[in-house]
Amino acid sequence: MDRRTYLKGTLGLAAGALLPPGVIALSGCSGTDLAEGVACFRGRTMGTGYSVQSAEPNGLSKALEADTAALLEQIETRMSTYLPSSELSRFNASRDTDWMPLSAPNARVIASALEASAASGGAFDATVGPLVNLWGFGPDDRRGAAPAEAEIGAALERVGYANIELDAAGEAIRKLRADAYLDLSGIAKGHAVDDVAELLERHGHTAYLAEIGGELRARGTKEDGSAWRVAIERPTAGRRAVYRVVELRDAAIATSGDYRNFFDAGGQRYSHSIDPRGGRPVAHELASVSVIADSTMEADALSTALMIQGPAEGLDFAREHSLAAHFVIKSAAGLNETYTDAFARHLVA
Repeated sequence: MDRRTYLKGTLGLAAGALLPPGVIALSGCSGTDLAEGVACFRGRTMGTGYSVQSAEPNGLSKALEADTAALLEQIETRMSTYLPSSELSRFNASRDTDWMPLSAPNARVIASALEASAASGGAFDATVGPLVNLWGFGPDDRRGAAPAEAEIGAALERVGYANIELDAAGEAIRKLRADAYLDLSGIAKGHAVDDVAELLERHGHTAYLAEIGGELRARGTKEDGSAWRVAIERPTAGRRAVYRVVELRDAAIATSGDYRNFFDAGGQRYSHSIDPRGGRPVAHELASVSVIADSTMEADALSTALMIQGPAEGLDFAREHSLAAHFVIKSAAGLNETYTDAFARHLVA
């Protein structure tokens, strides 16, 4: 499958979520590090920060800043699993198996999430929520101990993207299992970045960098004609540091990792990256994976799928589908990296 036709996933849309793994914009959004000729504003959404940078001569207007905040608030009211009143939460709470109407934006995102679920063989699965919640990484935030085997088995019975049927054209959805549960957190931030990019373009911006929680989309160049540069984080808990620098031109990047959101119990570390196929946090040596794609939503879903698959299966999948993917792998000697040829073209030497 060509990556253009293919389209993390457990970080919820929480008001107090941990800092997610991601990518750092090298020209930031403060008075001390903002690049010359670049205007910027920032705010909070989905339990993390967002920023918008523009190299347009007219800068960024207050109207655009207000429109961006309003847009992101609307997305949360549709897709959050933390807000009981959101459209997604109401669907999850229902035990009705009849068709239910959907907003057009949710229909589009759920269609992409189900496509990613099928294309990745369930490594990305939009119905992973029961497992995420069971392991304590959901809205209840109950992490601290591994669940019992019987609990894992019961939650696994509820997981499976085939339990959801979507009529995207008719903007309707239904459950084929009454207790099915959708969790769009592995794709919602990417969708939100893409929506912000579309808003910028409606306002006439053609040179910008939009970012939410370390997931970014770039268009055009800075004032001096140079590409937007962003840094992949070194996958180390407790601090932020640069591991690799890449250039983005009319592209998006997203990262998934196991080093920010986890708990330790019984001498073992349990990551928030839950494998929907087995019901447990991943235990392989992949620390983080970054994907560059045409859209941030695509990069978001792909980085989650590859993170679940691990270094061997993930790299094979990335090469098979011609993905631009970068893997950071833990070893006894430290950190190693590998990446596809498509990703190498974006690296800064």
